[in-house]
Amino acid sequence: MSLTQSTVNQSVQIIKLSYPPVNGLGLALRRSIFKDVQEAIANPLVKAIVLTGANSVFSGGADIKEFGKSESSTEPLLTTLIDFLERSSKPVIAAIQGACMGGGFELAMGCHYRVAHADAIFALPEIKLGLLPGAGGTQKLPRVIGLERALNFMTQGDSVKAAQMSEWGMVDELFTKGLDQFTEFAEQFAKEVVAQNKPLARIRDLSVDYPNYQAYLDFAKNTVKASAPNYPAPVALIECVLAACSQPYLEGMKVEREHFLELMTTPQSKAMRYAFTAERACSKIPDITEDTQLKEIKKLGVIGSGTMGGGIAMNFLNAGIPVIMLDTTQESLDRGVATIRKNYENTLAKGKLSKDQYDKRMASLSTTLSFEDLKDVDMVVEAVFEEMQVKESVFKKLDAVLKPGAILATNTSTLDVDVIASFTKRPQDVIGTHFFSPANVMKLLEVVRGKKTSREVLATVMKLGKKIKKTAVVSGVCDGFIGNRMLEHYIRMSVQLVEQGATPQQVDQALEKWGMVMGPFRMSDLAGNDIGWAIRKRRYVEKPSVIYSKLADAICEAGRYGQKTGKGWYRYEAGQRKAIPDPQVQTIIEQFRADHNVQAVKISEQEIIERTIYALINEGARILEEGIALRASDIDMVYLTGYGFPLFRGGPMKYADQIGLFNVAAVMGSLLAQTKDSFWSPAPLILKAIEEGKSLT
Repeated sequence: MSLTQSTVNQSVQIIKLSYPPVNGLGLALRRSIFKDVQEAIANPLVKAIVLTGANSVFSGGADIKEFGKSESSTEPLLTTLIDFLERSSKPVIAAIQGACMGGGFELAMGCHYRVAHADAIFALPEIKLGLLPGAGGTQKLPRVIGLERALNFMTQGDSVKAAQMSEWGMVDELFTKGLDQFTEFAEQFAKEVVAQNKPLARIRDLSVDYPNYQAYLDFAKNTVKASAPNYPAPVALIECVLAACSQPYLEGMKVEREHFLELMTTPQSKAMRYAFTAERACSKIPDITEDTQLKEIKKLGVIGSGTMGGGIAMNFLNAGIPVIMLDTTQESLDRGVATIRKNYENTLAKGKLSKDQYDKRMASLSTTLSFEDLKDVDMVVEAVFEEMQVKESVFKKLDAVLKPGAILATNTSTLDVDVIASFTKRPQDVIGTHFFSPANVMKLLEVVRGKKTSREVLATVMKLGKKIKKTAVVSGVCDGFIGNRMLEHYIRMSVQLVEQGATPQQVDQALEKWGMVMGPFRMSDLAGNDIGWAIRKRRYVEKPSVIYSKLADAICEAGRYGQKTGKGWYRYEAGQRKAIPDPQVQTIIEQFRADHNVQAVKISEQEIIERTIYALINEGARILEEGIALRASDIDMVYLTGYGFPLFRGGPMKYADQIGLFNVAAVMGSLLAQTKDSFWSPAPLILKAIEEGKSLT
């Protein structure tokens, strides 16, 4: 089956890439393009060739499903296809609409001319997969748009619009009319190229014009080494650009290919490519089919106007959904609206929001003190105090006033969604939507499916998550769901390490050096130590067998709740977030050790990493085994997008597979013997995977 549609219109052969959804340049499509171009060159009636997309997309780039497989190294390679186009005796014009990314952009650069629809977007996003453009992008782009511009474009990996590419000289002509007329425009452009006997322009024949490029690239290399020490791709990319400046095109291509193949085998790139596919897998739910009926969300209510409620409201306002915000006092509402307004004004001042967008969003926000005013909303998200009695009061009121079919969502981070649903006569319409603070910034949304949550409600909320630009991950009901249930043991082990001899800053520094965005004690200070304290008090009653160090309680008993009180595991200057080690904390720690007859021991970085990260792995495996998470990659997405887990390690479950489950289980066995904490018994799922020679991911 051909993946291209090829037609000859007078003297122009139009070849349309037709491999939905994004015309990924896999082996079958590469062969089809090669065959059609070959036929066009051989046909004496054809004077020019137009290469375009059949589905409003030029090409999203390489087919990532082929990475690591034989197809990726089977001829014609993309580099072979591009070289063939460049050598064509007839002009080849790329007619670009929709996405033109990665290998698709490199394919376009291999054509003699490029025309683009104004709505088209261009990107070389390989850096986000731990790679670099591997089909001539590093060699060609600096030759057209300039060294600095090309380097910034490739190291950031973000997209730009066709108008910008036109200004930079990459696009020869821009088309601003309807997309239905674009192919005709490209065809006319091709005829003019022939009529005017224009040269077969090749980007590879240009040179990079930049004085003292060596000094600039040395500076760039030192900068990325300092800012991204765990990511080899940016440094390799700079080496390729240096080759574009200093060597002939074909020699530069050899340098690019060598670096590309090296990066493909790095654990960083493997982890980043895994995360790319894992994010897309989150939306796949076994019993949710394409024909599942979705509810329409035209208006939304938010209960609570504090930091969380206001942040949640902003997500929906950003997506064009009107929000009515409810609180118990007008003063609270006014303060909440003022915070939202200030956030938008800051974004406006940075030029990331237009005045029209600002006005529309603020006009779409209304407030109320009465539950009655929520009677016509399609969905409500509750963001009130984390206490079951408070939730009960709110949900009984919502149940009484909301229209039939409205979705009732709770932002609880630990409480039982099924119990909350039982406060209503419509448990099928109740669901958990656990946003992460700040809710208008953090990408993760845990969608908690209750026992009676309907398929329609779940499907609607998952789609809504995509609309508000969140990574929505489904979780079953348990204490803490996926993320916080695992985090509890991560924090528990961190505090035990400090009790036994480490300092808070030593633990934080070891984990941040390892790759975590923020260490556990800095994170606790940011979230509020009193929150964890309240949960522990509940645990002491519900789970007396779990071993907690009460050192964290001693910190709270001293009034050290974190940044909000100016002191926690660290101290904080007024108006600043910098964590400053505090001698008073060390005094509390030493007094606690003395009171509990704890002899401090020296603790290594390796032990810190193993006892904290392996705690995440073990609890994650239990969550997977219980069916709380649908797949291991969902757990990894929770940690990558909500808890600052390093992308280059792929998530806790992927990391476990990388270092080997046998090795993980061996360390857990040693910790079990050392600590007598039954938590360290390796999860049965880990032992089963070892026995069967399988991995978690």
